[in-house]
Amino acid sequence: MMIKRIASVDHIKIDSVILSSVFQIGDSQQITGISKALAVQREAEIFFDEEGEYTSYPIFFEPIAFQPEVETLMSSTQNINPILKVRNIDIIGVSSSSVVHLGNTCNVTMESRVKHIRQLLPRPERND
Repeated sequence: MMIKRIASVDHIKIDSVILSSVFQIGDSQQITGISKALAVQREAEIFFDEEGEYTSYPIFFEPIAFQPEVETLMSSTQNINPILKVRNIDIIGVSSSSVVHLGNTCNVTMESRVKHIRQLLPRPERND
């Protein structure tokens, strides 16, 4: 059972929340975010027909090996004042399956997979 509290925020400034990210004030049962990105950097503007297919790169579909939970914890919490009070939050950016959360959550699952490709032009060999 999730402990329920009241979240109170006086001031918050977030410039950007992008790419499967979450900004949450208050309790939530489950948060899930998945972000996949294919970034290609080139010196020359050469494009091929079948570019940008996630299925070409195993990083996007291989299973993620999670560590199994091996420990069971028993705890007891008593909130005398069930108010989560925050004065000021200033965030420049939240990106790629990230969470800014004020409150309780039972389950959070986040995943971000990025494949960076740099395609550089051949360099002439130097004879020093």
